[in-house]
Amino acid sequence: MIDNIWWSLPLTVVVFLAARKLGAKFKSPLLNPLLLSMLVIIPLLLTLDIPYQRYFAGSEVLNDLLQPAVVALAFPLYEQLHQIRARWKSIITICFAGSIVAMVTGTGIALMMGASPEIAASVLPKSVTTPIAMAVGGSIGGIPAISAVCVIFVGILGAVFGHSLLNLMRIKTKAARGLAMGTASHALGTARCAELDFQEGAFSSLALVICGIITSLTAPFLFPLIMALFG
Repeated sequence: MIDNIWWSLPLTVVVFLAARKLGAKFKSPLLNPLLLSMLVIIPLLLTLDIPYQRYFAGSEVLNDLLQPAVVALAFPLYEQLHQIRARWKSIITICFAGSIVAMVTGTGIALMMGASPEIAASVLPKSVTTPIAMAVGGSIGGIPAISAVCVIFVGILGAVFGHSLLNLMRIKTKAARGLAMGTASHALGTARCAELDFQEGAFSSLALVICGIITSLTAPFLFPLIMALFG
């Protein structure tokens, strides 16, 4: 086993930047930087028999930057404040409906496939950003680590296939596209929106924040109802 972990931070940064450059060159949603980085780093850690805890300890500063990165999303919101004020009722309604549907469908399908209540609770907050999902999942009896994995999986799916699906459905309004991506695939979907269109990114970041609040407030009451219906 390799004991030195100083290289995990530069490795992560170099792999991510290379993956981003590759994705920008070939313009394919399948070449998502996070997905490519995982496909490189995970096999490397397994091959070298390096525990994730040691890898994380060397690149923990990147995790610490997540919070200011989320705060930075407030800037595009400020730029679109005039549109948000004009549409706030429809925005709240859309985010509320999207949050409820995301929680009910994910948890309901998990229960129908034989998942335990603990796993179902972990799946419920899959469509909000990781820190919120882990807190919500733990508060209703789930496993925070599984909630985090579900969030990453859903986010990658949304970032890779979300815009293709919206194009297939001929949804062209930037506000609608951004709200849909932020509601369904949280931060990763928002990052993808921000790469393609500034306005889409603003509405996606707005949905990310609102859906996180809605999920946090409603999950403790909604989970028992879902268990009664599908459990």
